[in-house]
Amino acid sequence: MPWLVMGALLGLALLSAVLTWAARGYALRQQLMDQPGERRSHSVATPRGGGIAIVISLLVTAGVAIWAWPEATPSLLVASLGLVLVAGIGWWDDHKPLPAMRRLLVHFIAAALLAGLVKVNGGSWLLAALVLVFTASLINIWNFMDGINGIAASQAVVAMLGLAPVLPWPYSLAAVALGLACLGFLPFNFPRARIFMGDVGSGALGYAVAAVLALASVRTDINWILLLVPISPFLVDAGFTLLARIISGQRWMEPHTQHVYQRAVQAGASHPQVTGMYFALGLFSITVFNVCSNLQPRWEAVVAIAWFIALSVLWLLLRNGMRHRQGTT
Repeated sequence: MPWLVMGALLGLALLSAVLTWAARGYALRQQLMDQPGERRSHSVATPRGGGIAIVISLLVTAGVAIWAWPEATPSLLVASLGLVLVAGIGWWDDHKPLPAMRRLLVHFIAAALLAGLVKVNGGSWLLAALVLVFTASLINIWNFMDGINGIAASQAVVAMLGLAPVLPWPYSLAAVALGLACLGFLPFNFPRARIFMGDVGSGALGYAVAAVLALASVRTDINWILLLVPISPFLVDAGFTLLARIISGQRWMEPHTQHVYQRAVQAGASHPQVTGMYFALGLFSITVFNVCSNLQPRWEAVVAIAWFIALSVLWLLLRNGMRHRQGTT
């Protein structure tokens, strides 16, 4: 049985790679291209929409899981429906840009499905409400942070590396499957991007990560604040950048290059260097998470808050340092 599971998981990574290759061919034929611009971090026209490969791979995995664990069928169908909704509106937006509020409405519907699953599976109303808001936010955070080669997929991989060990069998397979689906896509996106994830992939990836975190919230006793630590590099960069844009009166939903990872590229770092830096920070984050996941809940919360404060200070130092450097060159 373990060999069968391992073979199926490796097949999942291969499926994702083959589908990414096919998506690239489709994008080239349809002229589905991201053009360079002042609000983008790439310099050549690049096909987009490769994230559809991750979505299809996850849906195939859900189908296999339904066959293997029939009792999980209702939950898997609801979660898959949410994934299809987010990916579908992203696919549409990749082909024909849609108003932000229309996309956000679909995101909240998908998030409500996930929140409902949490409540049905033993979560409190408060936890369900947190999952609703958090899922809708994470869909957009992953979209905002998908701006340089490899960063969105690699952060999902490192987060799943942290979450898989704390989830009981067979729920841990959800984290493993998501990580492997991203690994199949990564060779086409890093270190050189032959295709971008597109809104179809970035939004759906944020939803999938939120789904695994929601699963951990009801299948483990880990404090929900500590559960956020594996994705803390994205939460801090996206959260503080969004806050800064709102305070300064900018239209926060518009594309921009004000995240720290984007400023680092503007300051002269390469895409692989910046993605590698975030990956290393992600490894530190999941180390903190795994080491502290068996503490008493209140101490888990204390550690998580301390970690977020430390990352926030690092974000401010990096942002101010790069702003000073750009101002003197």
